[in-house]
Amino acid sequence: MAVRALVIMTTTVDRGWRGLRQSLGPGILLAGACIGGSHLMSSTTAGARFGFALVGLILLTNLLKYPFLLVGSRFTAATGQSLLEGFQARSRVYLPLYLIVSLVTGTLTIAAVSFVAGLLLTNVPVLAGFDPYGLAIAVLLVSALLLLLGHYRALDRISKVLVALLTLLTGVAAFTLLIRGPVADVATSWSAADPSPWTWANLGFLIPLMGWMPGPVEMCVWPSLWMFSRARDSHHTASRQEAEFDFNLGYAVTVATALFFVVLGAYTMYGTGDGMLSGSGVSFAQKLIRLYTEAMGGWAAWVIIPAAFSAMFSTTLTCLDAYPRSISAIQGLLQGKDRGDAAPGPQRRRLALWVVFHFLASVLALLLASSGGVGVTDLVFGAMTGSFVTAPLFAWMAMDTMNSALVPLEHRYGPWMRGLCWLGLVFFVLFTLVFIGHDLLGVGR
Repeated sequence: MAVRALVIMTTTVDRGWRGLRQSLGPGILLAGACIGGSHLMSSTTAGARFGFALVGLILLTNLLKYPFLLVGSRFTAATGQSLLEGFQARSRVYLPLYLIVSLVTGTLTIAAVSFVAGLLLTNVPVLAGFDPYGLAIAVLLVSALLLLLGHYRALDRISKVLVALLTLLTGVAAFTLLIRGPVADVATSWSAADPSPWTWANLGFLIPLMGWMPGPVEMCVWPSLWMFSRARDSHHTASRQEAEFDFNLGYAVTVATALFFVVLGAYTMYGTGDGMLSGSGVSFAQKLIRLYTEAMGGWAAWVIIPAAFSAMFSTTLTCLDAYPRSISAIQGLLQGKDRGDAAPGPQRRRLALWVVFHFLASVLALLLASSGGVGVTDLVFGAMTGSFVTAPLFAWMAMDTMNSALVPLEHRYGPWMRGLCWLGLVFFVLFTLVFIGHDLLGVGR
């Protein structure tokens, strides 16, 4: 009996680990989408300008967005439906609203993150003389071909490698700097940063920081859709526990790397960060790498350049998949053709057409930005700001659907998570009103 019990227990453990391994993917993809502009640009600049003064805000924003971004994974694991199906069943207006915002923000976001990836490539000696807009288009083209030829499997495999690489490299860089020490007296920034971030003048930086920290709330839909493709790829349907383990692992990686980039900015640039985002995009990319190498030594270029580019390429790749995937799914649901889970056949072909559409639209956006002299700050921070302003809308949709009768009672959020949802919703609404009052009504000027 003892031997039989041991065999049963061992088999259960093996299946448990096998299930977790087979379920890993959507949460890692979410991490790859998040670790981009919010980390490389906002977190680094936050450390450079204000030292560690904004660490609390970064952690708070990650905490308040957690229950909303988790909804997609939990809802799908609990119901077997995508979160978009939940939106459609919950309200007639949810799905059209998500579609409209996705169509507007998708192209801008994809163009913005690919532009930063192109900027970073100018630090590679053989590419230094190339136009960053042309390099951005090349990044988009490579991403589109990977998705069109390799489908979800290529997205899953490549993103896992990139997320592991950038986490390792930024961690090595951050711990190296912690050992060597900062270039300025950054310790005082915990309680008295100079300059202080808590002024009306810095609101234009704080709002974008929160908009993409760790990512837009609209991302809640993405893991839900990726779970169907992962299940077909691995021949395993994730349980709620497995899906949430995958999500939490990816989320932990996004929080850790955000703090790594704050350390990198604070330890190499504190006191000199006000000029980080001034000038051309190429100057930003060059200043970013130069300041790291001056603080850490020439060898740092071999760490920072691959880490930074991995962050932006993974974001470009996942966004170029996620926005078309969401819109393709909505099209199928609204037309009543299918459930929009990107199954092989007509659904996959429809997804491919939306990938091509977003590729061409993003290329057009980059060409217009190039002819109009749009800078890196305008392009990226504009997308970040838009994400924060729409956060209350998507937060409400996610919370309302998760706690509805569509979800079995035992899988709905408990009192603590519901309380965190309401706290986050109030936080997003108040800051959005403050931003609108300041920018449109001149409050605080």
